[in-house]
Amino acid sequence: MVQKRREPAPHARPKPGKAKPAQPLATSSEPKRRGRPRTYRPEIALARALDVFWKEGFAGASLDDLSAATGMNRPSLYGAFGDKRELYIKSYESYRARARERMGEAFAAELPLRDMLEKIYSIALDMYLSGKDGPRGCFTVMTATSEAVFDPAIRELVITGLVETDRFFARIFKRAQERGELPASSDPVVLAQLASATLHTIAVRARARVPRVELDAIVKGALDVMCANAR
Repeated sequence: MVQKRREPAPHARPKPGKAKPAQPLATSSEPKRRGRPRTYRPEIALARALDVFWKEGFAGASLDDLSAATGMNRPSLYGAFGDKRELYIKSYESYRARARERMGEAFAAELPLRDMLEKIYSIALDMYLSGKDGPRGCFTVMTATSEAVFDPAIRELVITGLVETDRFFARIFKRAQERGELPASSDPVVLAQLASATLHTIAVRARARVPRVELDAIVKGALDVMCANAR
């Protein structure tokens, strides 16, 4: 038996008249942010990442440590700097740029040879002994004895940094020679290597928390040798 189709009940029928427009979905006044925070500044983030790497080394620095220091979550870090290795490399390049700037300022001061070298070692020790959790030494020296051993790209960066330092000191001794402060028989390249070696040894000792007074004594002894023939 076929059932007859029932009409809808009166209360279910749509009322005549203009239909109301659909209400928009509620949205927050501030769109949901993704990726980098609004306050993201590469130089600040790199400086904070450098602080972590400089203290902990590459292996000891976790992604959680880096995220906490920079205020960036992992996707944001990856998007801004790449993976952990790339962030380490960028941090090292930032360190080298900072050191290059400080040493350039010292070179521009046009001081006599011994005064110039004393200023440079003072700047270096200020850097090596810095750190809210204690002395950190030199990031180049630390990297040379760790990541540079296994990673060819990082090793190349470190070697470049070491060569730059040698050349920087060589320019200082060459200028002193041209001014007549050093005799013509002096070898600026050999003196530069000695100056760099002194820089490296005080960096290692600084990280080992040798007191500054002892480091200053090492510098003084090295300067007595390097400037022995200075007029």
